[in-house]
Amino acid sequence: MKTKISMLAGLLSIASMSTQAQPAMQRRTVGERVKSAMEKISDPLKLDETQQDKTTAIFTEFYTSQDKMREDAKASGIRPDRSTMEKRVEERDNKLKSIFTDDQFNKFKSDIEPTLRPHRREGTQGTNS
Repeated sequence: MKTKISMLAGLLSIASMSTQAQPAMQRRTVGERVKSAMEKISDPLKLDETQQDKTTAIFTEFYTSQDKMREDAKASGIRPDRSTMEKRVEERDNKLKSIFTDDQFNKFKSDIEPTLRPHRREGTQGTNS
């Protein structure tokens, strides 16, 4: 009897763990992403107020266009073309070059830009959980 109860308890705990949904990934709003980006950019690059305002506008436009591209892709069911995404990054970078000094831009590209990319959890690609 003890064995049956133990097995039943174990089976129920396993079943309850497997039925719990993984937390849904909430996409942050454009404003939240811009704020996060500016927190990572402003101090290390020592941006003045004018540079901060212009950079905020550039990132707002960039993230808004990314969201629109995602929505269009979701509606059409076709994955966005990588070259389109690269073109938008290049446009953003050209605008930033006109605001930043060469040293600031190089530091942005080498040190800061990699931290702006979303972090992917390891081992989740290609799995159907």
